[in-house]
Amino acid sequence: MFEAVEELIGEHADLEKKLADPSVHSDQANARKLNKRYAELTPIVATFRAWKQSAEDIETAKEYAAVDPDFAAEVKELTAEREELTEKLRLLLVPRDPSDDKDVLLEVKAGAGGDESALFAGDLLRMYLRYAERVGWKTEIIDATESELGGYKDVQVSVRTKGGNGATEPGQGVWARLKYEGGVHRVQRVPATESQGRIHTSAAGVLVTPEAEEVEVEINMNDLRIDVYRSSGPGGQSVNTTDSAVRITHLPTGVVASCQNEKSQLQNKEQAMRILRSRLLAAAQEAAEQEASDVRRSQVRSVDRSEKIRTYNYPENRISDHRTGFKAYNLDQVLDGDLDAVIQACVDTDSAAKLAAAH
Repeated sequence: MFEAVEELIGEHADLEKKLADPSVHSDQANARKLNKRYAELTPIVATFRAWKQSAEDIETAKEYAAVDPDFAAEVKELTAEREELTEKLRLLLVPRDPSDDKDVLLEVKAGAGGDESALFAGDLLRMYLRYAERVGWKTEIIDATESELGGYKDVQVSVRTKGGNGATEPGQGVWARLKYEGGVHRVQRVPATESQGRIHTSAAGVLVTPEAEEVEVEINMNDLRIDVYRSSGPGGQSVNTTDSAVRITHLPTGVVASCQNEKSQLQNKEQAMRILRSRLLAAAQEAAEQEASDVRRSQVRSVDRSEKIRTYNYPENRISDHRTGFKAYNLDQVLDGDLDAVIQACVDTDSAAKLAAAH
């Protein structure tokens, strides 16, 4: 069942030799790449070795049990441990999303529901900011358009690990957890503006894209149209009196990115380029998936990001994820950033689907 692991063990040993060579570390980019792959393979190699050793331990225990029946319990215990190692190894061999270690750009947009939708978008933003704080990630609001009642018509935030773009451990990046948040989030509650106490349903959209590094997306500056304009929003000092807001259009694809939150035009341009780079990478990945076979697509993204991925029901304090069947009655805690159980249900569903596709 695990024939391919022998090749991975060979690759792991080869990487170990390369990383022991001081000359390799003169190229920091290459050294990081080798270290990342080595870290990915290490748990697979260690688990496989333990799995192989468990077979020998079971045989030895059986020999003892043939002489002394008291060893029968040890045989049973070792057999159970081997089954656990088998399942762990199967999960480790599930095809990984190559973007799992990346940081992300997360955008929340108000949808159907007017002011109530904008207020809900603000609630979702706070939920993600608090979750990031719990996990130990860094957040930065890049661009935001506030509504009159204090919510957001549109807000974009960068979510990063403490080490910058990429995590210290494989599969522990921001994308590995937040990639399941993309889609339409529906809320059912009594709006603050509702005098009759009737429950309304509205929605907000969440878009999550892995943040691209400059080396991943090549942008020809001649393909860009850069427009500058005055920022907009509620009155006061937040509205600039100079043309510092920037909108960048990638002419070949029509992809647009804008930023108005920073004080200077240069800063807004840099932030807009970050957004554009990530959106172009996401578009390229989406196009590649469309060209792939149905099986390949199911391996890359088996948890469908269709509309209405989740419902937040305030009267029942209930949260329901429609992709996984997850349901819990601790909505207040989830909105305070306790998202782990909701996200883990998506991770488990995704892994199960990939395992099924691989066999």
